[in-house]
This record gives sequence, C-alpha cells and structure tokens, in this order.
Amino acid sequence: MTLLEKIPTLSDAEVINMLDNARRLQTAGDAKQQQAAVELLPALEAEAAGRLAARLEAAHAKRAAARKPKAAAAA
Repeated sequence: MTLLEKIPTLSDAEVINMLDNARRLQTAGDAKQQQAAVELLPALEAEAAGRLAARLEAAHAKRAAARKPKAAAAA
C-alpha cells in the first residue's frame, strides 16, 4: 500500500501532521523529499478539506437539532 492509498485510513490528526510535514519538506527538504511532498500535497489537502467540511456539517446539524422549536404565534 502506497502512502497515497493510506491517506483515507489516517486519523484527522495524522492527516494534519502529514500535511504540515509535506508543506515543510516542499521548501526545506532535499530534492527527493520535495518531489514526494509535491506528489502528496494535493491528496492531503483534499482529504483535510473534506474532513473539515464533514466536521462543520456535523456541527451545524448538531446545533440545528439542539435548537428548540419556536412556539407557534398565537392568533
């Protein structure tokens, strides 16, 4: 299994950690590390963005469910 294939199985913290490392290595690594970072960054960024969107959606749904329905206005 390649590193790209493992990305979906990583925890949120592991994805963020790998993303931070890839960004760092893209500029500070040797040529091989920079190339690996360039290959991984799009997949890591997409995974991180997707997970963030899912967390935000879940939080929104939780807040909406927790709201008490307003009483109907008496006529």
